[in-house]
Amino acid sequence: MFDKLHEIVEKYNRLEEALADPKVIADPRKLRELSKEHASLAAIVSLIHEYDQCKNTIDENSQLLAENNDPELKELAELENEETAIRMGELKSKLQLALLPKDPNDLRNAILEIRAGTGGDEAGLFAGDLFRMYSRFAERQGWKLEIINSNSQGIGGFKEIIALFSGENAFGKLKYEGGVHRVQRVPSTETSGRVHTSAATVAVLPEAEDVDIEIDTNELKIDVYRSSGPGGQSVNTTDSAVRITHLPSNIVVTCQDEKSQHKNRAKALKVLRSRLLEIKQREEREKVSDDRRKMIGSGDRSAKIRTYNFPQGRVTDHRINMTLYQLENVLDGNLGEFADALIAEAQNEMLKSNTTEH
Repeated sequence: MFDKLHEIVEKYNRLEEALADPKVIADPRKLRELSKEHASLAAIVSLIHEYDQCKNTIDENSQLLAENNDPELKELAELENEETAIRMGELKSKLQLALLPKDPNDLRNAILEIRAGTGGDEAGLFAGDLFRMYSRFAERQGWKLEIINSNSQGIGGFKEIIALFSGENAFGKLKYEGGVHRVQRVPSTETSGRVHTSAATVAVLPEAEDVDIEIDTNELKIDVYRSSGPGGQSVNTTDSAVRITHLPSNIVVTCQDEKSQHKNRAKALKVLRSRLLEIKQREEREKVSDDRRKMIGSGDRSAKIRTYNFPQGRVTDHRINMTLYQLENVLDGNLGEFADALIAEAQNEMLKSNTTEH
């Protein structure tokens, strides 16, 4: 472990030198890449320095205890060593977590897809609630939100909505939201007051860059048509909506939210590229042992991951058996407790896996 820590400090120092290089400063793209990498190492380097300081303190106090017979001084040195040893234990645990393999997708932007599931109109309304929840969460994170495509239903809510969340660690914080979300409540159309159960599915994809996935335009079937929007002046009078079919995989992506056919085509390609990247990465993961794929966030969208129970005012995440009686708070975008707990559980699983292997 300590050899790896030494390598990290050396890499951090090299990055600091590179960031002061006029050639790097003159290259905005290179500067951005190195700055992001430098920032990602800053926290762990700070932990390493504190650990080293603690170690030095214990070494100095141990030498003092060996060379000095002053009882009062000895007592102070022993007390400081005890406190420092406790802090070193805490730092070691944090460093072990920091050294876990990072998901390279975590720093990417995230494409979030929400679709109404079982439950008719009520499922569509719930899909709308989920989209608002993630939108509010994005606001709190300081992320930018861009709707790529939406298919609304007459009474409110969505049959489907796809959006891009751009910002720091967007995919890393949203990736565990993928799966089936279930709601239990009395629908507004229900006269008998009976509680109904409905569902919506959420898929979270890391945004793919052009260099990640090369798309052969000869393998695309592109259709353009008139957007179906609300009545009045906002109905498009030109064929601006775009439907792209990727023939090898039969993936179909539509986009009609922009008035420009060119913009809709670019957005649809963005989603297609991200879906193809997900397939590619899933195939790569499947080559890895089953044990490693038992971690949270395996990507199984058929699994029921969370229940939002309105009569009891609770939200339960079934993967980690965590229940919060803060339904309105969670639906208002306060997902931090769930996000942190899910990340911590995934880290613990990785630690167990690493311990078993070694």
